Amino acid sequence: MKIIGTGSYLPQRIMTNHDLEAIVDTSDEWIVKRTGIRERHIASKNESTSDLAYAAAKNALAMAGISPTDIDMLIVATSTPDYPIPAVAPIVASKLGCGQIAAFDINSVCSGFSVAILNAYGMLRTGLYRTVLVIGADTYSRILNWTDRTSCCIFGDGAGAAILQFDGRNNIISHKFGTDGARSNLICIPAGGAKNPIHSLDPNGPNNDLFFQMDGRSVYEFSIDVVPKTIVQLIEDAKIQPSDISAVLLHQANIRIIDAIAKYLDIPRERYLSNVDRVGNTSSASLPILLDEAVRGDKIHKGDKVMVIGFGGGLSWCGYVMEW
Repeated sequence: MKIIGTGSYLPQRIMTNHDLEAIVDTSDEWIVKRTGIRERHIASKNESTSDLAYAAAKNALAMAGISPTDIDMLIVATSTPDYPIPAVAPIVASKLGCGQIAAFDINSVCSGFSVAILNAYGMLRTGLYRTVLVIGADTYSRILNWTDRTSCCIFGDGAGAAILQFDGRNNIISHKFGTDGARSNLICIPAGGAKNPIHSLDPNGPNNDLFFQMDGRSVYEFSIDVVPKTIVQLIEDAKIQPSDISAVLLHQANIRIIDAIAKYLDIPRERYLSNVDRVGNTSSASLPILLDEAVRGDKIHKGDKVMVIGFGGGLSWCGYVMEW
């Protein structure tokens, strides 16, 4: 498999930590110390998840030098779709002009892009499809409680995309995908689904259950436990050494998690790529945005072994080692 093009898109509006100081009880010092985030991008009122995904896909198509009609499958990883129904992927396919192709969404929250890549890889290897566009896109600004400083300062909006084709190489040399549904309540939006529909809520109540909720401490402990174990397993399954890994792309949850994970493992810290200070946690978009920056910044080269790991809601974790 080869990635023939990458692209990303960040909304024009930038919200700094100082901007947040004006709307919630927080400070730049408090946010930077706990997350490493200094600013994030926020979608305009006229931008939806499908718009962000479309823009990222256009940039990936331009790099690949192919037409939207060359795409025969489109997968969108998102947990903030435009609507409960329909999925985002068919909307994006229509906006791009792909025609009547296979298109579907994956909601594995911050693990979504990695899960989508593994799905695309399987489809390509079996010969069912030739060219797959994988997009990670989220607009968390629409689901945040902007009075909750523990969550609203963390997230940003954005999208990233990658175009995959099979070139005869089985070059995802190890992978790991797991979930722990017993702890699914640690990252959730309690209301709005079939179990607790919107029309069942008190119209005069605060309805905080319509907003994103996270037990930050428990999620931090989960991350620094499961991700190092996943890295070790990926290296063992690939039958390589830690020094063989040229670049590590972790979900950009916050810098403390990345630093803590790096301390556990014998991979130089500088190989852990990061942009969380500039874009925040963009959920499903986190990994493809980071990947696009790495490709365009000449940080990944042919023959490199690149490790990519998403982790978060579900609880879930999904990673792979790919020989570039």
